Formats: sequence, structure tokens, C-alpha cells
Amino acid sequence: MNKFKFLFFTVLLTLLSCGSDDYTYTPIDFPDGIDETDTEPALSDEELLNLTQKETFKYFWNFAESNSGAAKERYHPTNPSLNQNVITTGGTGFGLMAILVGIERGFISRDEGYNRILKIVSFLETADRFHGAWSHWIDGINGTAIPFSSQDDGGDLVETSFLVQGLICSQEYFKNGNTNEKALANKIETLWKAVEWNWYTQNQKTLYWHWSPNFGFAKNLQLKGYNEVLITYVLAAASPNFSISKEVYSNGWASNGGIKSGNIKYNLPLLVNHAGSTEFGGPLFWAHYSYLGLNPKGLSDEYVNYWNVNTNHSKINYNYCVENPLNYKDYSANCWGLTASYSRNTDGSIGYSAHKPSNDLGIISPTASLSSMPYTPTESMKALRYFYKNKSKLLGPAGFYDAFSPHYNYWVADAYLAIDQGPIIIMIENHRTGLLWKLFMQNTDVQKGLQKLNFNYEL
Repeated sequence: MNKFKFLFFTVLLTLLSCGSDDYTYTPIDFPDGIDETDTEPALSDEELLNLTQKETFKYFWNFAESNSGAAKERYHPTNPSLNQNVITTGGTGFGLMAILVGIERGFISRDEGYNRILKIVSFLETADRFHGAWSHWIDGINGTAIPFSSQDDGGDLVETSFLVQGLICSQEYFKNGNTNEKALANKIETLWKAVEWNWYTQNQKTLYWHWSPNFGFAKNLQLKGYNEVLITYVLAAASPNFSISKEVYSNGWASNGGIKSGNIKYNLPLLVNHAGSTEFGGPLFWAHYSYLGLNPKGLSDEYVNYWNVNTNHSKINYNYCVENPLNYKDYSANCWGLTASYSRNTDGSIGYSAHKPSNDLGIISPTASLSSMPYTPTESMKALRYFYKNKSKLLGPAGFYDAFSPHYNYWVADAYLAIDQGPIIIMIENHRTGLLWKLFMQNTDVQKGLQKLNFNYEL
């Protein structure tokens, strides 16, 4: 189903790359005396959250693309040279927010974080842009666009919006700092305000995902909810120079009210029509990507309350795994979470799939439950304890591995994706302190955009 670009991973898992990473993985030192099969970890909830964020942070710090400082699309510890110069635009936005968490949590110093973000921003200033938007994938060496799929070799408005979400958080974080930090904030502001959001309407009453200098709008993919693209409309409305009208939002994202749903599952109303997944809801990343900076608490338009949408989506996903209609091993209140991630092919090799209740392949993705921590804190904490209890299998050099399946002899995708690791550290932090929500929502342009779209929201 070509509506959701992430499914293209199934055919794009190998790109040409060369060289090797120079980082040496040092085994993680964990508390002694833990019986992984019978005993709960000897850590408090806070200690376990700290450890999870610290280990996940390594993806964006230790394993970043070396020239640009930006986030690699993927990292395979057993094959570190794989795609080592392929950076991901959206994942880099997640990485910017993760660096801010790293500063606040003391994983790195403020100066270290500033220098890394300056490096990333300086790279983005010179990278290929297409009416202000970046491509989905960028070569970290020379800044040129790398085609993501057929006719997708230009601007990617959704990936750009994920990046801009992180840029705005960084702008707000440094804008009142020292002289150098203020200069960085100004560079960031200039950078994101150059995105020509309204160009991507084709003068129609909706936004379009792609534009290519070679193929134009040939992909013709409209941004309509409900899925992961709400943030794109909010930022398009927030742009002071290239803004969209309220009509574009209402007709595009909300389909003039068609976004609403009366469907109920496990006594929980879905509230919105999840595109292609109207019974149980889509993969859980739909409850994460747009809401890393955009605070869903109190967020509502004339159609729905998005906190309720995301909470019910997460709880339905949880209840499905507890019900476990396909009888997969270990699915339970402690082991749950279906979302797009690496997956297990029928021959046991690694692939990619948008896991959800209507596409349940027996694969649990830790990012699904952990990134839902704000919505399902009790259920997500139980899942975290299960993952940690099985740390010898699941925890690697950059946090919990991307996916696993107890059903298939505890098969593990011992690899990482930026778009899965980022939401873990960010949403755990939003659950704990609201850091990224506060930064993003205090931006005056964001507030103007939300007001233009007639949103109710909390700062």
C-alpha cells in the first residue's frame, strides 16, 4: 500500500556503502545478581528509565554519520559499514531532540550538544533542497539527495516536517543562551522558515508528500489522515512566509470531517479513521511521530481530541496483544507493541513490515510500547521490565534492538533504525518532564499556526 512510505524498506534494505565505523562497542555494565528468568530487575522505575534513555541515546551520539553528525538511516552492529553514509532526514530531526535530552540528562555537556547540533545544522544548510524541503535520504558526505524509491528523488515534505520539529525544539533550547547559542538559534530559524510548504499544495486544497525536479508531482500522494502526518499540516500553517490556509487543512488532513470514526474496539472508541486500519488502528508510530514536539495533551480541533485518539490507539494495541488471537508465544500484558519496524521474513532473514493488529506477524517492536509511555505509563513500564529482564537477548550497543519474536525461537533483529530509536528517548522524556513538548509549544510561530487551524492546545 503505497500510501505509507515506510513500507518501501522491504525492498530498499541494501544500498551501496563503503568504509567502516571506528566505534568499538564496549559491553554494558549492568547490576549483578539478576536472574533473567525468575527475578525482577533490581532497579527502580526511574533507574530503568534513565538506563533506557542513556543506552538509546548512543544511537544518535556514538553511531551518527561522521561527516555530518546527522542520524544514519540504520545501524547494524554485525555490519557497521552498511549504509554508513546514508542519513535520514526525519531521523535526524528525532536525533536533534535526543541530543537535547542528552544534555538535560547529563549524558553529554551543553557545549558538546551545541557543537554537534551546529555541525548538523551547518550540513543541512548546504544539503540539497527542493523548494525548501529536504529529501528522505541524504548522502552524509556531500549532501546530495539519495533516491528513496521510484520517482522519489526530491523533496519529501513529511520527512522535512519531522526534521523541522527537531529544529524548532533546538532553536527554542538555545535562543536565550550565550552569543554562540543565540547565533545557532538564528541559523536554525532561517533554515526552517525557508521550507516552501504551500508549493506542495499544487494550488490544490491539500498537501502532497513529494516533489521531484525530474518527475514533478508524479507520485501524487496526498497527505490525508489519520496517519503520521498531522505535524506537517501544523508546521505548514505555522510558516510565516509559505503558509497554507485553514481550508487546505480541513480538506486535506481532515477530509472535511471524514477523518472521524465511530468504530469501537475493546470498549475504546478509535475516534478517527486510521487509513487502512479502521478496526484496530494502524501501527503505533502514528501515535508518536507527530507528537514528539507537538503536545497532544489538550490538543483538539473541530473534529477530535488527539490525546484521546493516541491513548485509545495505544490501549487497543495493548489489548490486542493481551488477547493474542493468533496465539503467539509471550504476547501478554508484559510483552506487547506492534508498529512498523524490522521484521522476520518467512525464511528467518531480516525484512521490514508495518506491524499492527491487522498485520500481526508475531513480531514485537520495543519502540511501540516504550514510545507510548505518556499514554500508557503502567502498561509501557511493564513492557520495559520484560525487555530488560531479557536484556541478554534484546539489549545491544544502542539500546533495545529493533524487533524480536519469542514465537520463532526468540528471533531478534539485532539492528537499529533511527526512526524507531528516536521516539523512545523523546517520548520517555516527555512522559517524565515534558521537555520537548514545552520547547516546541512555546515557539510563537507554532502557536500562530495552531490558532490559524482553530486548535485548542496546552503550552
